[in-house]
Amino acid sequence: MPEVKGPIVSRLFGAGFAGLMVAIAGAVQANELAAPDGPVILVVSGDIARTTDGKKAKFDRETLQALGTDNLTTSTTWTDGPQNFEGPRLSAVLDAVGAEGNTLEAVALNNYSVELEVDELRRYPVLLASRMNGKTLSVRDKGPLWIVYPRDQYPQVSQDHKWIWQVKELRIK
Repeated sequence: MPEVKGPIVSRLFGAGFAGLMVAIAGAVQANELAAPDGPVILVVSGDIARTTDGKKAKFDRETLQALGTDNLTTSTTWTDGPQNFEGPRLSAVLDAVGAEGNTLEAVALNNYSVELEVDELRRYPVLLASRMNGKTLSVRDKGPLWIVYPRDQYPQVSQDHKWIWQVKELRIK
C-alpha cells in the first residue's frame, strides 16, 4: 500500500476542516434572523432560539409584516364599535424567534408592562396590530404596536389589562 505523505494529508485535512467550518457557520446562521433595514419598532428578548444580533430579535415594520398579516374585527373598551385590526399573530412572532418560555412580558414605551401566558397566545388569534381600519398606528393612536385580543369571538380571554399598546419589547420567560 502506498504511503500518503505531507501535502496530500494537509490538503485533505484542510478540506475537511473547511467543510466543518461551513457546516458550523450554516448552523449558526440557521439561528439568526434577518436584521431589519428600517427603524426598529419591536425587540424580542429572553428565552429565544433565533436572534438578529446573537442576543435579541429586532424587527422593523417590514420584517414584522413578513411574518404574515391577519385581520381581526373586534370591539374594544377604548374605541366606538368594532374596529378592524391588522398585524401578525403573536404566535407567529413567537414561532419566528423560537420562543421557548411560558410567559411573555410585553413592555410599552412608557415602561408599563403586563405578563401574558404563551399558551394562550398560541391558542387564540391574538394580534400584534400595527394598523387599525387600514391606517398605520402612530404613537398617538396606541402604536406602533398594540396587542389586540379577539374580544367579540372569545370573551373568556379578553381582559382589559392584557390589551397593552405602544408595545416596544416582548420578553420571553
